[in-house]
Amino acid sequence: MSSRQLLIVWHSRTGAAKAMAEAAFEGARGAGDVRVLRACDADSDDVLGAGGYIFACPENLATMSGEMKEFFDRCYYPVLGKVEGRAFATLIAAGSDGAGAQAQIDRIATGWRLKRVAERLIANTDAQTPDEILAPKTLDEAILKQCREMGQALVTGLEIGAF
Repeated sequence: MSSRQLLIVWHSRTGAAKAMAEAAFEGARGAGDVRVLRACDADSDDVLGAGGYIFACPENLATMSGEMKEFFDRCYYPVLGKVEGRAFATLIAAGSDGAGAQAQIDRIATGWRLKRVAERLIANTDAQTPDEILAPKTLDEAILKQCREMGQALVTGLEIGAF
């Protein structure tokens, strides 16, 4: 594993966060070393092997999704004190503001002493009814373009040693 590697860890229930992670991967590949893993498949060795991260997940009930929380629960202590200063960014798919999930990830990143290197990107799907919330999601191309740009920017920054 390269310290210049970008690791994208994602979880999705309805496809929106997965689409965001895949777009970030699409933007990053070809520009540098990048891996994309579903949260249930990522472990502390994956985190330790990367120089930077994009965390992508939905907000469910004003918190990050359970599978993403489980990823952080499994990895938090094994990497604590070993990833300080590494770059990170977030992609949140939400039915409203995404603030709860974002706040949880920010707290974890603060504990790991990660360095935010890109603005928070929250895709608001405006899903408010049970049927809308559970329905498969398709994101606007403008959001996916921002995700691709984020992936490319992070992997490029890692490649040139900017962070």
